[in-house]
Amino acid sequence: MVRAIVGANWGDEGKGKITDMLAERSDIVIRFQGGSNAGHTIINNYGRFALHLLPSGVFYGHITNIIGNGVALNVPYLIKELKALTDAGVPAPKILVSDRAQLLMPYHILFDVCEEERLAGKAFGSTHSGMAPFYSDKFAKIGIQVNELFDDDILSDRVDKIVTLKNVMLENLYHKEPLKKEEIMEELHSYRDMIAPYAADVSAFLHQAIKDGKNILLEGQLGSMKDPDHGIYPMVTSSSTLAAYGAIGAGIPPYEIKNITAVVKAYSSAVGGGAFVSEIFGEEAEELRKRGGDKGEYGATTGRPRRVGWFDAVASRYGCRIQGATEAVLTIVDALGYLDEIPICTGYEIDGEVTKDFPAASKLEKAKPVWEVMPGWKCNIRGIKEYDKLPENCRKYIERIEEELQVPLKMISNGPGREEIIIR
Repeated sequence: MVRAIVGANWGDEGKGKITDMLAERSDIVIRFQGGSNAGHTIINNYGRFALHLLPSGVFYGHITNIIGNGVALNVPYLIKELKALTDAGVPAPKILVSDRAQLLMPYHILFDVCEEERLAGKAFGSTHSGMAPFYSDKFAKIGIQVNELFDDDILSDRVDKIVTLKNVMLENLYHKEPLKKEEIMEELHSYRDMIAPYAADVSAFLHQAIKDGKNILLEGQLGSMKDPDHGIYPMVTSSSTLAAYGAIGAGIPPYEIKNITAVVKAYSSAVGGGAFVSEIFGEEAEELRKRGGDKGEYGATTGRPRRVGWFDAVASRYGCRIQGATEAVLTIVDALGYLDEIPICTGYEIDGEVTKDFPAASKLEKAKPVWEVMPGWKCNIRGIKEYDKLPENCRKYIERIEEELQVPLKMISNGPGREEIIIR
């Protein structure tokens, strides 16, 4: 059976912990998109880890962890992450890397930094991980696949084309030093040696695994609002964050994805620019930011302070719908125990009309939140394992969110630890 776990919001919903829990019951865990530009924080018996490229199944000896063809593969970063695990006492995980995955190169990161510098105040808030230049090259057909590392004739021809194109921009637009073919070839040879032990025909492996009835978990990065088609374009990431893309990014038939678990945060948070209707500011925001997550609302990869706001039912319902969620998980409910009252954004007012449908990004900038206020529960709920033991006002808050989402909330996370979860 194939299950996808994805974010319903802007990313940073607390997917790491939920993925870690679901991974324990899986045979195979697959990263199917994105790269090292975002992270999943996992806390377990080995310690606290922020995973970036590695799938969340790396802490379990029985799991095969796969980097799918849809991932932006930064080879040295992957090897560094693996070493950090084993240095922390984690047994070396089983890893397969799709031979159709494409390589994220140092020049992708260079172009990312140069373009953000050029845009200055109108920048996209990139993490400088090279995502947009990488995916641009992939679809312009000048990327390099893992399998091509093992054929120098193909590599030489490809690098000639890359250097010709890139140097025009580097020298004339960004006024930087040109790329040198010999240096890029040297890098590619070192990548070949690093990745050789892991490269495999992942699609064939998964075809057999599905026939054998294995439990497979597709692990998404970021969330619905950061999808380049259905998110808050152009303040989005450069690969699809939706469960449907899991079939493409892993190389399996779409009809094999039977369950889609959307992770929803009990309040809202976002990194980077773009419309954020339920955003709050000042001391109110700083208090929520300090109490949120397991170490506050700061990016797992960048350390940047996240923008925060109250729960946005319009965005979250849309996020679940566009993911095709069969169930939802509500995370970080425990962070809200300090509040007397908790606002929920239940609609958007745009040009004097109230809508409950999430609009295209061009209309979002004009949207004003319509608030409904729920009573708080004013106590710490960590350690509670049974739903009916939660304070009444906490249950009312959860049930109001479920009503708005129109998707069953199957799990409630009430703390960062793996065991701090309520199954409904």
